Amino acid sequence: MYPNWLAQRVKMTPNRLALTFEDKSWTFQQLFEEVMITAGNLKTAGIDHGTRIAILAPSHPQLIMTIHACWQWGCEVVLLNERLSDEELAYQISDAQPTLVLVKESYKERIGTNKVLTLEELSKIISVPINIEDEWPLSRTMSIMYTSGTTGRPKGVRQTVLNHTTNATASAFNMGIQTDDVWLCTMPIFHISGLSILIRSVLYGMEVKLYSKFDVVRVVDDLVNGSVTRISVVSVMLERLLRELDERDVNVSPRLLTMLVGGGPVPSHYLERAIARGIPILQTYGMTETASQTATLAPEDAARKLGSSGKPLYLSFIRIDQTNKPFEEGEICIRGGHVTPGYIGQYELTPSQDKGWLFTGDVGYLDDEGYLFVVDRRSDLIISGGENIYPAEVESAILQHPMIREAGVCGVDDATWGQVPVAFIVSDGEISLESLREFLQSKLASYKVPKKLYHVKAMPRNASNKLLRRELREWVISESNE
Repeated sequence: MYPNWLAQRVKMTPNRLALTFEDKSWTFQQLFEEVMITAGNLKTAGIDHGTRIAILAPSHPQLIMTIHACWQWGCEVVLLNERLSDEELAYQISDAQPTLVLVKESYKERIGTNKVLTLEELSKIISVPINIEDEWPLSRTMSIMYTSGTTGRPKGVRQTVLNHTTNATASAFNMGIQTDDVWLCTMPIFHISGLSILIRSVLYGMEVKLYSKFDVVRVVDDLVNGSVTRISVVSVMLERLLRELDERDVNVSPRLLTMLVGGGPVPSHYLERAIARGIPILQTYGMTETASQTATLAPEDAARKLGSSGKPLYLSFIRIDQTNKPFEEGEICIRGGHVTPGYIGQYELTPSQDKGWLFTGDVGYLDDEGYLFVVDRRSDLIISGGENIYPAEVESAILQHPMIREAGVCGVDDATWGQVPVAFIVSDGEISLESLREFLQSKLASYKVPKKLYHVKAMPRNASNKLLRRELREWVISESNE
């Protein structure tokens, strides 16, 4: 049994700031009081203790309080992605089979079920007192998140008390905790990178400064004026922050202690530019099935191991399948208390572990000191004339071009080579395939250089800003069929 997260925090530091949004703040005591009112609303609404509730709402204090209220009432929370299509939402709701779907009023028409209640309607229901549990079983499912579906049908991943607590604890061991920490949360709460910040807040006694969405100007203001100490981003967000810092020609405040960068391999020159701007940048590796981080680079290794995701966190274990040799690539496998015990719905019988190990589908290697380097998704691998081409490596080389802001690479069928790489770019001006190939000549082997170039206005990305290479492939197929 572990302590009830929020109730335990209120006992320890009731008057410490918990949450700031725009011009309003809540202490942990104030947050708890509002959470208990919402939990009482749920009881009055006829929601039984321990049922499953789905929530569709934007990142906002009301969403945070509703999630905590569900937990205080012992309910599992299915966090729905507001950026999904109506068809995708319908699949997840059908698969999860929640007792109730709670939605922001403006999203109600998107839900094709009569088991729906708006958050506005919930707040008007008379609240009644509820009895809460002081302790929670480690195996209790707290949240259910659907995988990003970069390779197929999303799976509903169970995340337990043990999973979340193990992850937050291991992260604290790596980064350290300061009493005046403020974590800037611009990641969506329905994603594990956003929810994990809220859980760390309660376990660490740390303030969260919440944004409803990523605003590069406001975020850079916060990083420069020293109002936050931690932030989580993905590669495309990092590039936008660096561009804004370069335009202003300013460095971040020394009060910024950590910028975690996840969501896939990060181009090394992004990391170099970040270090030059005073950003204490730490590449990290994790996934929905591991309740966020599994490996993170320690601060003292940031420059020496540029491009590495670090070593496994204290409570995590990593191995590379079918090899014990340093630098030999293979599938990354993970074990530890943060690994999901399983899935729900149509994947309920699909095991999440094999002899205790989660097979991630990611390709990487461990160097001779045990540092993890993530190469790419195994499913995105391009095999051209028997040679392996990792899109992330090609993208990283393309992004060194001063006019290119974003890049995506995928493989397409080729009668001679089996597959060849093609590239999509978002650029500040017109770039020809010939000039790009000339730029890449000294950076990549000839077989890795893209055979075709597409200029696009925006890359296809999911809610966590991960590049969807399967959509790039679909774009190529659609063009060839026209």
